[in-house]
Amino acid sequence: MWSFFARDPIKDFNYEILPENQEKSGIWTLSRGKRKTTGEPVSVFMYEVSQGTEEQTQLAKAAFKRTKTLRHPNILSYVDGLETEKSLYIVTEPVTTLAAHLKLQAEKGGASDLEVSWGLHQIVKALSFLVNDCHLNHNNLGMWAVFVDRAGEWKLGGLDHVTSDQGDSTSLPPPKVISPDLERYDPPESPGNGGDKWTGDVWRLGCLIWEVFNGSLPRASSLRSLGKIPKQLVPHYCELVGANPKIRPNPARFLLNCRPPGGFMNNSFVESCLFLEEIQIKEPAEKQQFFQDLSENLDSFPEVFCKHKVLPQLLTAFEFGNAGAVVLTPLFKVGKYLSAEEYQQKIIPVIVKMFSSTDRAMRIRLLQQMEQFIQYLNEAAVNSQIFPHVVHGFTDTNPAIREQTVKSMLLLAPKLNETNLNQELMRHFARLQARDDQGPIRCNTTVCLGKIAPYLNAGLRQRVLISAFSRATKDPFPASRAAGVLGFAATHQYYSVAESANRILPTLCTLTVDPDKNVRDQAFKAIKSFLSKLETVSEDPSKLAEIEKDVTASAQTGGSAATWAGWAVTGVSSLTSKLIRNAPAGSETPPAENSPVPQPAAGPVPTNTASKGVQQDRSYVSCQRLHPSSEAVKKQSSDWSSGWDADDSWSNEKDADGQASTEAPKSGRLSSAQEGVRLASDYKWDGAEGKSATSDLLSSVSQRNCAGDWGTEENWESLDGDQGLSKAELAKKKREERRKELEAKRAERKAAKGPLKLGARKLD
Repeated sequence: MWSFFARDPIKDFNYEILPENQEKSGIWTLSRGKRKTTGEPVSVFMYEVSQGTEEQTQLAKAAFKRTKTLRHPNILSYVDGLETEKSLYIVTEPVTTLAAHLKLQAEKGGASDLEVSWGLHQIVKALSFLVNDCHLNHNNLGMWAVFVDRAGEWKLGGLDHVTSDQGDSTSLPPPKVISPDLERYDPPESPGNGGDKWTGDVWRLGCLIWEVFNGSLPRASSLRSLGKIPKQLVPHYCELVGANPKIRPNPARFLLNCRPPGGFMNNSFVESCLFLEEIQIKEPAEKQQFFQDLSENLDSFPEVFCKHKVLPQLLTAFEFGNAGAVVLTPLFKVGKYLSAEEYQQKIIPVIVKMFSSTDRAMRIRLLQQMEQFIQYLNEAAVNSQIFPHVVHGFTDTNPAIREQTVKSMLLLAPKLNETNLNQELMRHFARLQARDDQGPIRCNTTVCLGKIAPYLNAGLRQRVLISAFSRATKDPFPASRAAGVLGFAATHQYYSVAESANRILPTLCTLTVDPDKNVRDQAFKAIKSFLSKLETVSEDPSKLAEIEKDVTASAQTGGSAATWAGWAVTGVSSLTSKLIRNAPAGSETPPAENSPVPQPAAGPVPTNTASKGVQQDRSYVSCQRLHPSSEAVKKQSSDWSSGWDADDSWSNEKDADGQASTEAPKSGRLSSAQEGVRLASDYKWDGAEGKSATSDLLSSVSQRNCAGDWGTEENWESLDGDQGLSKAELAKKKREERRKELEAKRAERKAAKGPLKLGARKLD
């Protein structure tokens, strides 16, 4: 019964001590541990009373008291503790000894000066706190008293010998009594013989600096040899280990001496760390500037510091500090250091929340950098939490967001479900291709559709592709017509022989007299390819099944996305600039289907194109204003003779030197209305509030709601075939008919009234 009341308190200890990787730290044994309830990692310092002397037990109890009461960011953090008659346990944040940390860094190539400068800065700051604020002397500073946490930050420990500079009621034995090897770290003068209260601690600080750069100190005389100590630190190091104790600086003074421009502790890493320590009291403008500059410096920062110090601050700044889009770039940069599981836990919830933001700058940066996190998104999150927010970009009044939303579909398409991909996305693509007033966006929509064709439903694919690419061939923007031709060629395996002969070839043949030379060239190549396939079947009908094997093939899974999507998403690069910046002004005219002689690509452009029922694409006209020396695109990067691969047959249009081939334009002066229009790819996004960007965009952008079914006028099939006019021509025709009707009615009324008499009043 009495044994129940005499229960061992260690069994009720809330922490489990792991037996592996135990190491000695003075009189303590340092072990890894974890909290029993949550599994949170900790470090446990253990001291067994039975294995130590009376003096050591006295020091252990003193350290237990000091660790529990001293709180400072640069002093080892106390979490919990247990003191019994048999043992003492001090639970702290998870740390390792400085000697073990430097040994591990040496295996990786050695610790950088940036990391050491910040580590020493932290230890000196902790020592200054003890000496100047607490009026305490450490008396035990050395490699064995410094620990490193998960973020790579150095923490001061080893508080066994801490005493008050005003005198203690109980005297503690000096370190050399417990461990004779520590005598070589004692200052040369005798205790209390001259100098200030900190002279002994700063001498040991000099010994610590020597060992950090040169390894274990063999004897006190070795301090005269500088070894690998950096030149910027040498003069200040010499002050620490000077024979005259009166010239040894106060720890706070030593920090100031190392902080001037060019000093050892004056660098981007130390400045960033100091800012992060005080980020809660910084002004919003200062935080914005800091996060903007942080991305450039992250590459030189230690990996563990980025993961455990920078990342939590970034997440906090977004969650509670309203940092906005400016945290995205450093956030994704740090995310590269995380494992897949860590990324799912820390980054993905933030990304999902960011997609619901109404900040335009936030949305466009997310779309531009989607390639960095798309592999971590599961299909359920994409379809239920991300895609519903992304589709709003298709109807945004900002052309840059519409353009980037279209391009993002290259990465999202493999993860979309049947409804979102084959119904919702196709509905938006149909509206963009028919109604968007930006020619480059209509072109990008056609390109994107061709790229995601393998993921479309087999029953829908052939019908949608033929209708969409046929519509593109009638677009007034030349690059869109070229994209339509290339789209047919790149997806040739999805069309039956009958469809190729009855619908595709007649459409392509009309482009052989297109005003644009590039469109005509691509049309001839595509026609030859389709004719070759028809001839093959004609000569050997048994090959029909093999040629049409992909027509009814089921949609591909998301696993093959990496084989085709990489070309389009390259940081902030824009397809628009590649497709439109190299065409002559005024070239956005409808293809002259009945013209017997093709017009040269760079020839004079007539000024009465509007009278023919076609309005020039405003973004393309603006592009000509911004780039007056641009010329027509002459060459496609794809090799048509080698095959029709959808991965590379219609992407970038460049010549052999990597630049777009051009000719000098011959265009007249642009109207003032046209000069006020900017190109979607020309907008600069600097992290400012997205809502103010609207003032820099088009003065008026038509927005219409797209019908939800395929039987309305938005159906891609409604413009398929050779018959029918474009929308502009139909509108002009209706206006002309209405004008003639009104003139006829006026003439009838005038004839019925007869001639007017002198002085009579005209009633109409």
